[in-house]
This record gives sequence, structure tokens and C-alpha cells, in this order.
Amino acid sequence: MVEISTSVLSVKKEEAVKIFYGLEIAKTNYFHIDVMDGEFVKNKTTQIMHEYANTIKQISNIPIDVHLMVKNVKEYVDEYSAIEPYIITFHYEALENDDEVMQMIEYIKKSGSKVGITLKPNTSIEKIYKFLPYVHMVLVMTVEPGEGGQKLIPQTLEKIKKVKEYITKNNIDIAIEADGGINNDTIEDVINSGADIAVVGNAIINSENYEKTIQKLKKE
Repeated sequence: MVEISTSVLSVKKEEAVKIFYGLEIAKTNYFHIDVMDGEFVKNKTTQIMHEYANTIKQISNIPIDVHLMVKNVKEYVDEYSAIEPYIITFHYEALENDDEVMQMIEYIKKSGSKVGITLKPNTSIEKIYKFLPYVHMVLVMTVEPGEGGQKLIPQTLEKIKKVKEYITKNNIDIAIEADGGINNDTIEDVINSGADIAVVGNAIINSENYEKTIQKLKKE
């Protein structure tokens, strides 16, 4: 059964607390926090996502899954480590070289969170293979990062299959998360490709019944 990390990117501020409570009752596995700095990606969500993460921390015990789409990774690791998220995921492309990537993995671990690594759809998945034994999750972006409501890019399913084969062959204990364009029409393909966790936003937030939607997505 796939786990669901609900993206709160499209949540309206005036409905936020009500929605967060609703998602907890509906048994989302994680709250997904999309942190965008307006530089690494075009949109900027830094302030609202920090507010949402703080609110969730105060009212819920559901783990917080932070996805940093930012250039200055260290700055945002410092900012979010204060709320003790379950996991912080950063982009391979945001760092200059492999040494910096390895240093960031260790830095996040020391902050007290688990570590995820991700890359953009056009970046070869093989580039991060060497880091997989040192992280807890690999996030495969199934859309271009930086905007909600996009359609899943079919070719990205091959990346999920490829990394799944690699971690199985090398006996690496790591979760695979997929993010972007996932809904009731695409979840089957994502699961069959090998994802353990699916990030879902609009398909849940815009649904009439969060619990039924999440159950359906989990294939319960």
C-alpha cells in the first residue's frame, strides 16, 4: 500500500486550520510542505509554507515532509529544523558539486531530520545513485518543480522504475517518493513503477471527502 503525503500548496489561508484537521482525520501519512524561494523556481511560497508548517506542528502529530525548492539550502534547513520535520528533501541541482551534496546530507542529519534528495525531471537519475546509501528517501519529480496543478510527465515513471531496480539490486534501505500530477487517474502507474509514497495536492484538497479520496489513492 502506498503512503500519501498531502501537499498543502493550494490550501487557502482562511481555510488552513480546518483543512489540516480534516487531513489528519482522513489519515494522510504526511503533510507535504513545498518551499519555493522565487529563485531556484519561479514561484515564492517561503512565508506561507513556514506559517503552515508551524500551524501543523502545533495542532497535529502527522509527520511533516519538507521539500526545499531553493538555492540557499542551508538557510532553509536552519529555518525548518526548528519545527522538527520528519524529513527535509533538497535538490541535487541546488548545490555546486558532489562534496557539497554530501555535506548537506550530513548537515540535515545533524539537524535532527531524515534526509531526502531529489532532482528535476530532465536531470539524469544516475547522478544521485552514489548518495542513495546515505539518505532516507529519493524524491522523483513527475512534473517540473515550482508549480502545482501540472500534469504528470509520463517519461518520469521510467525514472521511478530505474531507481527502484537500482536500490533493490544494491539492497539499499530507502523510500521512493513521487511528486507531481498524481491523482486517481495516475496513482496506479506511480505505484506500479515502484513508488512507496505519493505526493498529492489538488486531487485531495479539492475533493468533497478527504478520507474517501485518500483511501482510494492508498488502494485500501
